[in-house]
Amino acid sequence: MSRRGNEVLRTAGPWTPNVHRLLRLCVDSDIDGVPRPLGYTADGRERLSFLPGTVPAYPMPDWVWSAEVLDDAARLLRRLHDASVPLAGVRAGWRSPVRQPAEVVCHNDFAPYNLVFLDGRLTGVIDFDYCSPGARLWDLSYLAYRIAPLEAGPFTAGQRAARLHRVLTTYGSDASVDELLATVVRRLDDLADFSDDAAARLGNPELADHATGYRKDAARIAEGRLAP
Repeated sequence: MSRRGNEVLRTAGPWTPNVHRLLRLCVDSDIDGVPRPLGYTADGRERLSFLPGTVPAYPMPDWVWSAEVLDDAARLLRRLHDASVPLAGVRAGWRSPVRQPAEVVCHNDFAPYNLVFLDGRLTGVIDFDYCSPGARLWDLSYLAYRIAPLEAGPFTAGQRAARLHRVLTTYGSDASVDELLATVVRRLDDLADFSDDAAARLGNPELADHATGYRKDAARIAEGRLAP
């Protein structure tokens, strides 16, 4: 990936046309916080508009855990999902598996490390390469895992439970917290399998460590323990 002025250039793949279709739907829905697809370079790289701001990394700054960021993230994910509905029935051409029920196109990595902030407020989201059709709760569960958070973070178990409820309410989901948590467990088990496979293919032991952490978190959450 590289930047050229106000454009970001990225290696394209067979999934890129679908990603660009999704981004165009978002732009047509007046969602400002997504990269605009600008076509391709002469050597076949995709061209995307650059989103100015800060993309936080671990350890997350304290402002990531504000109620305003949680609300803004849940609302943005809802807008992305609603805009994506016309593509939910497309079965081929995605980098990630299509999962049933295919209600929307899931971002599949909607988390603070892929969100863009200006002055501590959420303004956008990047890195749509692994998007694919799936259930709303599949995507929302991963945001909940990262923003409650259900991994290491600054809140008590009771505070995390309240934040999980807030994620659901702000998004506008009628799922219960128990349904959300059950989906988190399935999501983490799936992510662990993906990370183990990537570790083997790429010879990257750090990914295998991530897989171990996801499985530990999944087992703990399945037992009803929201804090490490």
